[in-house]
Order: sequence, then C-alpha cells, then structure tokens
Amino acid sequence: MPEPTPSPPPAWRQLAVVVAALTALLIALLSAFALPPLHSGPHDVPIAVAGGDLTAELDARAPGAFAVTSADDADAARALILDREVYGAFVLGPSGGPDELLVASAASNAVASQLRALGAELGVRTVTDVRPFPADDPTGAGLSAGALPLALGGWIAAVVLLMTVRGPARQAAGAAAFAVVAGLALTALLRFGFGTFDGAYWATAAAAALGISATAWAILGLRTALGNAGLAVGAVALILLGNPLSGLTSAPELLPAGWGTLGQLLPPGAAGSLLRSVAYFDGAGAAGPLLVLACWLAGGVALFTLGVRRARRAEATAEVAA
Repeated sequence: MPEPTPSPPPAWRQLAVVVAALTALLIALLSAFALPPLHSGPHDVPIAVAGGDLTAELDARAPGAFAVTSADDADAARALILDREVYGAFVLGPSGGPDELLVASAASNAVASQLRALGAELGVRTVTDVRPFPADDPTGAGLSAGALPLALGGWIAAVVLLMTVRGPARQAAGAAAFAVVAGLALTALLRFGFGTFDGAYWATAAAAALGISATAWAILGLRTALGNAGLAVGAVALILLGNPLSGLTSAPELLPAGWGTLGQLLPPGAAGSLLRSVAYFDGAGAAGPLLVLACWLAGGVALFTLGVRRARRAEATAEVAA
C-alpha cells in the first residue's frame, strides 16, 4: 500500500493562514476605498425650491437624486442652507423657471458643483455661494485631508500609550492631554497655516479635540477589554470603514445608499461633520455628530474601566492563589 502523504508541518500551515489572512485584508482595504467612489452618486440630497415647484423636472432629470423642501422665498431658502438643512436651493422667477441658484460650497464642494451643472441645464442665470470656503483654500482641501489624521491620530496615540505608559491612570491622562494638544495644533495648522478655516478657532479646536478623544478612547477601551482583537475591531471601524465612508471629500448623500449613513455613525465621519458645522456654519447641524462622538467616547471609557477592573481582579486572584 502507498504510504500516506505527510501533512504539512504546523509552522507552514500557520504561514499559509497568515498569507491568506493578509490577502483577504488587502482585498477588503481595496474594496473599502475603491467601491464608494466607483458607485457614488446623489441619493436624496436635500435641497430647497423657493417660489414654486420644481420636483417633477428634477425627478425627470435625476430620479431619486434630490429630496426637495419647499421654501417661501429666497431668504427662507438661504436660512435653510445656513442651518444645514439643505445643500442648496433653486429660486423660481415669475415665469416659473429657476432664476437663481443658491449653493454652499463649504457644506460640500462636490454637491455644489453638481447643483451648478444642473442649474446650467435648467437655464439658471445667477449662482450665489452663500457660504464659500475661505479664499486661501477655495476647495476645502485642508478639511478633506484632515480626515485621516483624525482617524489615525487617535488610533496611533492609543497604541503608543498602551505600549509605553504603565498604569491606567497615566494612560487616561495621556489620552486626555493628547486630545487637547493635538486638537489645538491640528486646528492651528488648518486655520493659520492652510487657511482652511476663517474663524471660530477655539470652538473648532474643541470639536477636533472631541473627535481625537473619541477615537483614542475607543481604541484604549477595545484593547483593554478585548485584547489584541480590540485593536483589529478599532482598525476596521476607524480606518477600513470610517475613513472612506466619512464623506468629507464629497458628502454622505453622494456615497452608495446606506454607506453614507454608516459613515456618519463612525468617528471619522462624525468628527468631519462636526468640524464642518462648527467652522463654517456657527454650529448648525452639530447635534448629531456630537451625539455620535459622545457615544464613542463614553463607550471607550466604559470598556477601559471594565478592562482595568478585570485585570485587577485577575491580579488579586493570582496573588491569593500564590
């Protein structure tokens, strides 16, 4: 009888598993970063129409693209934009056609561009940007670039604190100090270095600090309570999903249906929306992002406390046994 084929040694099997897992991770990363822009498009983008009804024509040109709110006049439409309830508005003239288009490029440069193109098709004669980006950063590139530092900064800080600082009290103090200092520094660079913001420095810095704090505490809590698996969960939530789904480079409504909503429930998306609201719209629309970040922060603190208490009980049990 032929001898049975010997099974691979455990070390080679482990290597095969690692290679397969890394390949799967690479495919997941590519999918997370490539699929949203490949399948992006307007989905129920909130806009207003003042002085009449334009719903039928908008639906005919872009079915399902816009969720239309009626406004009494141009001033009411402008107020809706500045309150972050809509991205733009068409103001109809006496003939029933759109005479003016109101946009807010600071709310989303991508949406503003799409509305301008649509307005040109509809014969709009005047386009007014009611809240543009500052002249030093007219496209908001600095704000879009800030998404990754917000996500990675808190994650890296938490990992470094866990590796280099001993004692939960010192780790907690380090996380709090880093969030404040990094929030001030990041906002100063965007405000005074890049010209991305044009006011509300302290409020914007507080928003940035909250975003970094929520991220750092989420990682601290997940790692302390779940071990290395918590780091993996945090990487998925903050980098694999959170960064590409943040909507900072476009808008949540321009991502595939459902993915934009998910992105706003993760720290990068919530922090980006909070920064945009505070820096450009005097805090309008900040309630939702604030709640999301507060939940991540509170959850991280709770997990961190749970993990610390569990470790202390384990140490006490080991001492008694010894």
